[in-house]
Amino acid sequence: MTAPTKPSPGGPSDPAASGVPLHAPVIDWFDEHARDLPWRRPEAGAWGVMVSEFMLQQTPVSRVQPVYEQWLARWPRPADLAKEAPGEAVRAWGRLGYPRRALRLHGAAAAITERHGGDVPADHAQLLALPGIGEYTAAAVASFAYGQRHPVLDTNVRRVFARAVTGVQYPPNATTAAERKLARALLPDEEARAARWAAASMELGALVCTAKNESCHRCPIASRCAWRLAGKPAHDGPPRRGQTYAGTDRQVRGRLLAVLREATGPVPQAALDQVWQEPVQRARALDGLVADGLVEPLADGLYRLPLS
Repeated sequence: MTAPTKPSPGGPSDPAASGVPLHAPVIDWFDEHARDLPWRRPEAGAWGVMVSEFMLQQTPVSRVQPVYEQWLARWPRPADLAKEAPGEAVRAWGRLGYPRRALRLHGAAAAITERHGGDVPADHAQLLALPGIGEYTAAAVASFAYGQRHPVLDTNVRRVFARAVTGVQYPPNATTAAERKLARALLPDEEARAARWAAASMELGALVCTAKNESCHRCPIASRCAWRLAGKPAHDGPPRRGQTYAGTDRQVRGRLLAVLREATGPVPQAALDQVWQEPVQRARALDGLVADGLVEPLADGLYRLPLS
């Protein structure tokens, strides 16, 4: 049996050769199969796109959608959120996880209100200058909300590029300079098409080229995929990071925050002590929430969500 060979220069792993042939089939597939998600509708606007991008980080669409819709109904513009206490953002975040994202989104809303008259800026540099906004979110908002040409590298896109172009099963654990260079090389030249490509390649990774049980028979670029053409070699890089939750400080933090979210006023220490039996871990989790600005300690052993 002949061993599979790696793609040669100018073949599937060469961005200059791979980009253009990939664009049309992926975008055509997206035009037919894209999910009807509320943040993709015209009425969502740039604020709706920004809210969705904060919420979707490390959180599946099925969990995000109901919270997103409640959030936009309550705070349809950044100024509506900015005038509320940060703790209300944490309360409305519910059980989406990683609640510091709620504080960051509140901070971004306040900055948008103060610096940009309440309108999410279209300029990439201005987006990047907002508190809580990193390179990914700035590029995503500029691309998805304003149709601009930026590489948008989330986990799904990175996996599609790793397989289709680089010929490996999984991308590195952290985004590399080589991945960013590849993403820029693969961008269509025309702005609107580049924005469509960003959304389409992300959807392909979410629905077809998934981390497990990839559906190559449904993939519009299976015949061009470097990983598939190489015989789907197994991942031989560093172990992939798995996410655990049960028994971790994250779980304890979530339980403590749940008590505070459901309370109408300050909560005594005794009520928080009931959520977790192990006192050292419970205290560490509570201290971490305070340090992160998610919980505000008061006199007499009382705690509440932050007011400022």
